[in-house]
Amino acid sequence: MSDEAANEFLWYIPNQVEPGHRGDDVVTDHNTLDTLTGHALALEKHGWGGALIGTGWGRPDTFTVATALAARTTTFQPLIAVRPGYWRPANFASAAASLDHLSGGRVLINIVSGKDNLAAYGDSEGDQAHRYARTKEFLQLVRRLWTEENVTYHGEHFGVTGSTVVPRPVVRGARRHPRLYFGGASEAAERVAAAEADVQLFWGEPLDGVRERIERLTALSAELGREHAPLEFGLRITTVVRETSEQAWSDAEAKVAEMAKGVGRTPPDQARRAAVGQQRLLDLTSRGEVLDDNLYTAPGKFGGGGAGTTWLVGSAKEVASSLRRYQELGITHFILSDTPYLPEIERQGEQLLPLLRG
Repeated sequence: MSDEAANEFLWYIPNQVEPGHRGDDVVTDHNTLDTLTGHALALEKHGWGGALIGTGWGRPDTFTVATALAARTTTFQPLIAVRPGYWRPANFASAAASLDHLSGGRVLINIVSGKDNLAAYGDSEGDQAHRYARTKEFLQLVRRLWTEENVTYHGEHFGVTGSTVVPRPVVRGARRHPRLYFGGASEAAERVAAAEADVQLFWGEPLDGVRERIERLTALSAELGREHAPLEFGLRITTVVRETSEQAWSDAEAKVAEMAKGVGRTPPDQARRAAVGQQRLLDLTSRGEVLDDNLYTAPGKFGGGGAGTTWLVGSAKEVASSLRRYQELGITHFILSDTPYLPEIERQGEQLLPLLRG
């Protein structure tokens, strides 16, 4: 594992048209360039490496937002979420290499294969096997375009002939190109990650679930004859950190009570809930409301989705202790968040990050 990969701590920038994402402060200018830049600059000031920027049709274009923020910052690394059906690999490889070149090697990429409003941008739905076969080709081809010249590749889903991307991504030490993050818990997704991704991202499962998945993915990498550096692992989770454990749990329970009031007002995202990884999180509620020391499963009962389904709750010391236990399993990349986003960047940057880096 490279030094650059060790103990990476990122945040989350919601990138939403509508204000109030996951209980964030509702302000009229929440998605202006000045506001988003304020978040990115706060991340730099308080010790964060950068932030995941969400993607999906109906949101501002993620790559455009990432480019604007990279231009206004100096160390901020945008983890840019992209979908293979939204981009063709050669166009994407060129755009990402250009931004990486212009930003001095700050680009990170999160490949998303989950369902979206694909028809809105001319993509086709496809079954799970189709989606992940296409994702595998996308990863293979983008990596080759970043590291080789005169690339010719003719797959079932994508192809190029004599393609060379210029400018090239920044090469620095063991880094040859932007790191490729990938999520997904289905068998098809894990086979793609084990063979082609740089970092497999997990949502907030208990320690035993994460340990089992790391062991399986490591064995699968060997079985598939992985040709790249060893697969690394990351955790995307909500962290509710307060001065004391009592205050953290009081605030967490109050947030869940507010979520419960809204149950039934908006229909659940059926595409997300059909995902294997999301279902694994929702199933945790049957094991208990609090798992391990402080993994809170109640948000999943009342509409919490994705990284908002389970929360780590406690004082900075308690949450840091829990995150260190994930580190001991082999997690080296962390994407944390809580709302309201901006003040929590400062609180967790000042209280939590020093304990994790200690």
